[in-house]
Amino acid sequence: MAPTRDDGRDGYLAFVENHQHRLLRAAYLICGNRHQAEDLLQDALLKLALRWSSVRDGDPSAYVRAILYRDSVSWWRRRRREWLSAAPPDQVAHDRDGALRLTMHDALGLLPPRQRAVLVLRYYEDLTEVATAEALGVTVGTVKSQCHAALRRLREVAPDLARDARPSQGSADLASGLEVNP
Repeated sequence: MAPTRDDGRDGYLAFVENHQHRLLRAAYLICGNRHQAEDLLQDALLKLALRWSSVRDGDPSAYVRAILYRDSVSWWRRRRREWLSAAPPDQVAHDRDGALRLTMHDALGLLPPRQRAVLVLRYYEDLTEVATAEALGVTVGTVKSQCHAALRRLREVAPDLARDARPSQGSADLASGLEVNP
């Protein structure tokens, strides 16, 4: 049996198998289109494969997320006038969670790409302000101002989210992110 050299292929494949679904969900939330999200993720994973030897010892998922967010903004800049979206459902969802998801999806689609990226990183990926700033290549102050502006815009375009996110009786001490800094 001939000795094989360790080129990191097994580590890369293991990383992709373990993280691809979460990264695909993040890409979808960023761009709002499943096909574009798949393309973004495929391109990001290709870029990761080319740099795997230098990235594998650090945090490869942070590297891929940064690629996803930057490539999404670049894609948007190239195709500003074209907005792709899935066709709306024939019937309105009867369950409250489905209606909230549709409302949130539509509201996120109205935000500029950078604000959308900040909200997804901060509240979906649960990154800190510092980690979000590093992923996007901006300052912490920019993350804070973009987050504030995005939440304000969400309240304007989807007031149902603020109403539905408010706590019910018995949990008056809980607050959602939509009531903060009105």
